[in-house]
Amino acid sequence: MTTYDPPRPWTASYADGVPEDLAPVTGSLVDIVDASARDYPDAAALQFFGRETSYRSLHEQIERAAAGLRDLGVKAGDPVAIVLPNCPQHIVAFYAILRLGAVVIEHNPLYTPRELRKQFEDHGAKHAIVWTKVVRTVQEFPADLALTSLVSVDVTKAMPFGTRLALTLPIAKAREAREALTERVSGTVPWEQVVGTAALPASHPRPATDDLALIQYTSGTTGTPKGAALTHRNLLSNAAQARAWVPSIVRGDGCVVYAVLPMFHAYGLTLCLTFAMSMGARLVLFPKFDPDMVLEVTKKHPATFLPLVPPIAERLLRAAREKGVSLAGTEVAISGAMALPHELVIPFEAATGGYLVEGYGLSECSPVLMANPVADNRVPGTVGLPLPGTECRVVDPDDPTKDVPRGERGELVVRGPQVFSGYYGKPEETESVFVDGWYRTGDIVTIDEAGFVRIVDRIKELIITGGFNVAPTEVENALRQHPQVEDAAVVGLPSEHSGEEVVAAIVVSSGEEIDVEAIRDFARGILTPYKVPRRIFVVDELPKSLIGKVLRRQVRDRLLTLTTGS
Repeated sequence: MTTYDPPRPWTASYADGVPEDLAPVTGSLVDIVDASARDYPDAAALQFFGRETSYRSLHEQIERAAAGLRDLGVKAGDPVAIVLPNCPQHIVAFYAILRLGAVVIEHNPLYTPRELRKQFEDHGAKHAIVWTKVVRTVQEFPADLALTSLVSVDVTKAMPFGTRLALTLPIAKAREAREALTERVSGTVPWEQVVGTAALPASHPRPATDDLALIQYTSGTTGTPKGAALTHRNLLSNAAQARAWVPSIVRGDGCVVYAVLPMFHAYGLTLCLTFAMSMGARLVLFPKFDPDMVLEVTKKHPATFLPLVPPIAERLLRAAREKGVSLAGTEVAISGAMALPHELVIPFEAATGGYLVEGYGLSECSPVLMANPVADNRVPGTVGLPLPGTECRVVDPDDPTKDVPRGERGELVVRGPQVFSGYYGKPEETESVFVDGWYRTGDIVTIDEAGFVRIVDRIKELIITGGFNVAPTEVENALRQHPQVEDAAVVGLPSEHSGEEVVAAIVVSSGEEIDVEAIRDFARGILTPYKVPRRIFVVDELPKSLIGKVLRRQVRDRLLTLTTGS
């Protein structure tokens, strides 16, 4: 095993006040809310449509919910599925599960029934906390996936009374809003029953630092579910690294974090949930990104820390200009999941008076690995510097035991306290992504003399659209189910608004007329909307290797030529 410590030139480029290393974390994620409730009991922990929840109340709800889940049979080590949008109940459920020593499994509530079922088949959870809009989907799972307990959450019950009342008005707009947020269900345990019990005894055992805390699904390159198994140490470490990266942001009531990113996503979970709670911040929750809603909050509580993706920054900036709302006071915005255009950074920073910097991470790494310094030496076009305590090397992709010369391109391999130890229940796939204790990211990078990392290519052929990963194989398999589609290849093409857009090339049955929009409609019945190809091209044949593998890079080059004319 490699035991040497490679040089870390990037630490010289750290912003003032950022340490080179951090002390090992202790305790568990449960301690985060405990500490903030102790230090800031009356401060607002959560804000949802204007309704505030103090840290004291949040802590009490977590302890009661933990007792309620225990009464439903949840015990230490049990996987418990969460299928919720951003809402106060999501935060309470997350920490209540952990308080019992159980394991959180996050799910996208907008997944199709097929996608959601595949993940449940993989992890086998018998307990789930589910948005009312998704309850019917879970109830219709096959008998072998039957749950021991199914808790339903009506997110509107966390809203202020006036907002809930407005949703009951007999007008079309109110009806549409109500139908988008909730649905009547039966055969479940209402969330209110779970939190209506007496608090868990203080003597109840707490999780240990190296216990499994979260299974975070990543689509990988094959489209089959792979759950990154993350411990309390992994997630605590990443929250501590994030805190260290922004020393100008002071812990306490003055810190405001906007949850415009979904918390079922690794990026949103760490920066909008664990980081915010560890800061004693006011976490403002948005069920989905709505520029008008964000601007309303900005008038009174500007974001101290704003995790986002470039399309959100762009829409927010445009809406602020149109409505004449100032974004001043937004201190630090961090962008991830796709390349951050420099032409967006300049006007955004001018409007906020703060920083907009790019970062980089992977679900397997809790997820943040690196970020540009929150300082004037940030380098546009790079993903910045490894976070404190994070080590990285650039190796030969064909022989990952060998480093490439400084400045040359190679595969990025990493290790650090935030890096996972493996995929849940998949030892062979785990073994394939580690070499001598270093995690292989699958990304081709260069590192300059100052330590800034630039991503130049991707071994894993994931498409990143709107901040979400799409596995080409999964989309291709869906398209091939159409009776007129003989073969398909799916690639990502550059998009001005979403990083990349999903594009397909298909071969159709000989002599048949094809309706491309009908193919897209067919795909919508199988895939989540962001995975459905934005454009479909009919081709005579697909380029393949000698063993019959479709050469996606050649497909991409051909489609680029078709779309750009170059």
